[in-house]
Amino acid sequence: MKPYANIAELVETLESEIKSITEQVTILKKEPQSLNEQIILKYIDTCSTGKTKDFVRSLGVKSERGSFFSSGDVSKLIKDGAEDISPDLLAIARKVASMKNKNGKRR
Repeated sequence: MKPYANIAELVETLESEIKSITEQVTILKKEPQSLNEQIILKYIDTCSTGKTKDFVRSLGVKSERGSFFSSGDVSKLIKDGAEDISPDLLAIARKVASMKNKNGKRR
């Protein structure tokens, strides 16, 4: 929580956090519009590039190189994004990746 000078400031901060969280929940509830969004949602769900890679392989999807999808391909998708991924969804995935890097496997 951010530092605050008075109750009104605290209330404003908390209301802003509620709005942000509500927007994120709305984004996560949307059906994926592309395979890449489906991949990003799976990563957010599992918080694991390895499990996401296994999911993509189970769909029979290959990487741009024509080989099996790898964990590195998942990481690259999160880092670089793609035109068919909602910027808001990508921001959530990057936040999850950042949290994982800071805290290990915990979310």
